[in-house]
Order: sequence, then structure tokens, then C-alpha cells
Amino acid sequence: MSRRPLVAGNWKLNGRADMARALVSDVVARRPADVDVVLCPPFPYLALVKELAGDGVGVGAQTLSDQQEGAFTGEVAAGMIADLGCQYVIVGHSERRSLFGEDNDMVAARFQV
Repeated sequence: MSRRPLVAGNWKLNGRADMARALVSDVVARRPADVDVVLCPPFPYLALVKELAGDGVGVGAQTLSDQQEGAFTGEVAAGMIADLGCQYVIVGHSERRSLFGEDNDMVAARFQV
């Protein structure tokens, strides 16, 4: 039994709303019918990208907190991401590990929320 391919694009800390609009439009128009496509924009553009992508392209966040709520300025909880209709999150990305010191225990904690 073969698995359906999934391609996810993450544009990190780049671009603005106009770039997001153009990119989503292009991805929606060109996506292959036999591949699941997911876009992972910066947090401020999640709702915009979700709206523009419609049902044909998945939308995900670039990271999430291991906390569900509380005084954690700048963090984003899994429930907040889900409230936006996102079904995907990148966890354990190499840049988060090298630049922010996230280790296996920190990554594993995110799977518990």
C-alpha cells in the first residue's frame, strides 16, 4: 500500500502579505492533483493563507508551544493554531534546534499538548 505524497512549504521569516497572496495563488493554481500540499507561513499570515488556500491546500504553523495557556509572551498554543483551522505544525525543525537550542526533550513535549 503506497502513501499519498505530502509536500510542505515553509517560508520562514520572509515576505509580507502581498508575497503570501501571490504565492498562495500560484500554489493553488499549480498543485498536482495526486499530491497533498501544505503551506506553513509565518504566524501573522496564517489566517490570510488559510482563507486564500481554500480546501485544496493545507495550512500549518511553523512551530508551537508546549504550553496550553498562561503567561508565555510570544508563544502560540496548539489550540490557537487549531482555532485558525490549521491541521499541521512543523516540530523539531533543524533551525529551531541550532538557533534556539531546542533539544529532543523540548520537541517531544510539544507532542504532549
